[in-house]
Amino acid sequence: MTQRMLGSLWPVSPLTLGGGGLGQLWGPTDREEAVATVHAAVAGGINLIDLAPGYGRGEAEAVVGAAFEGRLPAGVRVTTKCQLGTVPASEVAATIRRRLERSLSAMRLSRVDLLFLHSNIVPEGYRFPRDAATQAGFATPFTLYRDAVIPAFESLQSEGLIGAWGITGIGLPGTIIDALNLPARPAVVQCIANCLDSAGAIRRFDEPARPRDIIATARATGVGVLGIRAVQAGALTDEIDRPLPDDHAEVLDYRRAAPLRALAQRLSVGTAWLAHRYALGMAGIDSVVLGVKNREELADCLNAAAAGPLEPAVTQEIDALFAS
Repeated sequence: MTQRMLGSLWPVSPLTLGGGGLGQLWGPTDREEAVATVHAAVAGGINLIDLAPGYGRGEAEAVVGAAFEGRLPAGVRVTTKCQLGTVPASEVAATIRRRLERSLSAMRLSRVDLLFLHSNIVPEGYRFPRDAATQAGFATPFTLYRDAVIPAFESLQSEGLIGAWGITGIGLPGTIIDALNLPARPAVVQCIANCLDSAGAIRRFDEPARPRDIIATARATGVGVLGIRAVQAGALTDEIDRPLPDDHAEVLDYRRAAPLRALAQRLSVGTAWLAHRYALGMAGIDSVVLGVKNREELADCLNAAAAGPLEPAVTQEIDALFAS
């Protein structure tokens, strides 16, 4: 598998194995199959595994711990995340360290290559319009990020507990762009990468998501980009693989994506295969994070990567489908 540079860090495979599927966020699997999927991903050339403690309440991290027993294969790197929310500035460093140490224990590792802030970075005083109950857990004010989170990450990096740090770019777009323009900027940002430009249920604000503007800013500032939600949590597949209410964001996107499924049918390919190839060809994406939960889904993604980005005419047709 041909590798690309992840920003200024190191070469990365065009596909990254995500922990959401391993942690059973995207439908059921079991520990044995998840471990086998991890091994198959590495055998297929994937050299980055993207985890978080929230993926199955630690299950994804435990899968990697079971798969490698504390000894990562040569060249394989691992990320994890910290959901900080809003805490007093004096508690930021200790909170991040405590959560990182818990993740390291689950993965049976002494360090990670990347630690992401998993909270939504928002302007000072911003309130989620519909999700007030989750404000404290999911919103990290920009000043807290700048003045407390960044120094905490830099301290962990100087100690060798993390190789680098990043942010998940799903907060208010303007604030994420401001974060990417700071003198102390992340090494990597995770950005939405799908033909709908949709974050689905993880978008907690009313403003347009603007993922392509975030990606463009990252490229201009030398920040690496991991593309997430290539199949938008199942909305860009032939069929959503878990029960969801009719008004769920992913179900609404699934309905909106009907023209993509029709195109896939016309081309005699799977919708997920088409969506992954689209994401792989998006400008500025260094690696696409997969949400697979088993070896069958992984094999489809490896085949998509082997086929490479879509032909320009097909990409243009997909863009035209969702231009409005």
